Amino acid sequence: MELAKHHGGGPMSLKELAARQQIPLKYLEQIAIILKHAKLIKSTRGPLGGYLLTRPPDKIDLLEVVETLEGPFSFVGCVKDPSSCERVETCAFNELWSTISSEASRILRSVTLADMVRMDSEKNRPDRRCLANGAGSRSLAADSRRPSGQRRSRRQSAASVAKGSKSSRTCQL
Repeated sequence: MELAKHHGGGPMSLKELAARQQIPLKYLEQIAIILKHAKLIKSTRGPLGGYLLTRPPDKIDLLEVVETLEGPFSFVGCVKDPSSCERVETCAFNELWSTISSEASRILRSVTLADMVRMDSEKNRPDRRCLANGAGSRSLAADSRRPSGQRRSRRQSAASVAKGSKSSRTCQL
């Protein structure tokens, strides 16, 4: 996701990626080897080197990333490999797990890294963080008690929260 956010901005070092995602560098190095071998990322050498996506973020879906890192996607082994269980033919849950796995795969296939960057950006807007933390809820609730002609829109309420209105003093940006 960090490489997708940074797409077009040049390579990023694994050290920087690890710091941004708050994950151990050694763990990220292992992931990078797998992603590089699958040609999802590439590396460049030198003082300004690092890692880049090999395709635009809107051309890489989450199923491809998950299956690259974890193998064929399914919630239970017998869906992936029916020969691993002698009760597959008589197991009532096998069909359920197969359906769940297929639907989850369909959803992961429909979401790209670009979609995730957009969702991340939306969820981490400063005015959204204030509202999610409860600051501003009084002003939004107060708006619902106003006569309809005097109500502020959610965006106007959020903007007043972000600007430092009385109800936003607890908001930490």
